[in-house]
Amino acid sequence: MDYGKDLSRDFIRVVRLLMVALTASIVLMTALIFWVGGLWREHLPQGAPVVQQALPSAKKAPDYWHPPDLATVSDKAMLEQLLYGRELITHTAKYLGPGGSVLKISNGMNCQNCHLDAGTKTFGNNYGAVSSTYPKFRARSGTVESIEKRVNDCFERSLNGKALEGDSPEMKAMVAYIEWLGSTVTKDEAPKGTGLVKMQTLERAADPAKGKVLYETQCLVCHGKNGEGLKMPDGKEYQFPPLWGENSYNHGAGLYRLSSFAQFIRANMPLGVTHDSPLLSEEESWDIAAYVNSQPRPGKDISKDWPDISLKPVDHPFGPYSDPFSEAQHKYGPFEPIRKFYAEKKSK
Repeated sequence: MDYGKDLSRDFIRVVRLLMVALTASIVLMTALIFWVGGLWREHLPQGAPVVQQALPSAKKAPDYWHPPDLATVSDKAMLEQLLYGRELITHTAKYLGPGGSVLKISNGMNCQNCHLDAGTKTFGNNYGAVSSTYPKFRARSGTVESIEKRVNDCFERSLNGKALEGDSPEMKAMVAYIEWLGSTVTKDEAPKGTGLVKMQTLERAADPAKGKVLYETQCLVCHGKNGEGLKMPDGKEYQFPPLWGENSYNHGAGLYRLSSFAQFIRANMPLGVTHDSPLLSEEESWDIAAYVNSQPRPGKDISKDWPDISLKPVDHPFGPYSDPFSEAQHKYGPFEPIRKFYAEKKSK
């Protein structure tokens, strides 16, 4: 006989019995507590207050905008249009890029490359406030613009392409989707978390040389040594968009403004970063933006932009200006002296 094995089996049985007994005791004790608690509550005088145990107070998160749920859309035709609009924004190049199945009017980037998660990410340049704030006057054009005009601005600038017809199924679907995303937002309001995260401006000029070093350690793996981006295996769209070169946004795009691009980087880059858990410092974000926007890219005739030049943002990189500062300072900073100039001019 193997007495060692018998003893091992007996030991295991004893341990198992003890565990069963302990579990049963815990269950019985829990039941007793609830039963006694119930009797106590039942015998309280009518209307007597019940003192709740104080729980540790959690830090309240800001009330950021969140997109509505497509699952709540019951109208089949409306749902189909919204889904098509989201698809066009997510995979723009597939339908409207150089090899587009519908039209060939853009550079191969997707709207989602600048408006993350199909325009729904917090501080990811989302569409949450578009429906509530458009139509609106925009100083860049000097006119009141519709959502359709704003969409075509992106096609002609960020996607370095051609405008869509306003009555095309694609324009209607994208506008319907953008309006639906903002359908819960009060008119003329811009909820927290929409647009881009705010940052402090640098006291110095943003430095492309410092940005180059940072780009090579933080950005190159996705966007390439020459800013060329990385295409999907099918070659129809980009997994990671080009940041300069012939297939990137032109110098009339919103992200060609240093502040816009730096804010976008800070809250969203490298991949996986969020606004509340950034990897790059504000200073690093400014320098990377300066490096990327110092690289060659397509041009655009912007001679009709900013008909009132006094309304140009301080970081608009092209003159003429109604101030004495150079194009270089308007592009890279420091911006505070420019702001101070306009503040003093306004106060006189």
